[in-house]
Amino acid sequence: MAEAAVTVVHQGAQHRFEAVVDGRLSRCDYQLDGKVMRLVHTEVPAALEGRGIASRLVAAALAYAREQGHTVVPVCSYVRSYMRRHPETASLLAEGVVL
Repeated sequence: MAEAAVTVVHQGAQHRFEAVVDGRLSRCDYQLDGKVMRLVHTEVPAALEGRGIASRLVAAALAYAREQGHTVVPVCSYVRSYMRRHPETASLLAEGVVL
């Protein structure tokens, strides 16, 4: 299926990146510990799976981490998988983290 037109919004107060598609909320949650950004959960409703929404959320979160000078700990299995598929993100990994 083609990727959906997705607008990702950073909700800093809630520590997440989110997108509303077809009236449904998708999100990528994070925790900050100093300059370390832990990406802890990515959720896309089943009805929206396969439309590229999770990858857009994670890409936005990683771009934000890079812009802010954060390193990343990919706790979420989807984020780990995304980073394996996108080796250009490896420079964001926190010290000692291996995918």
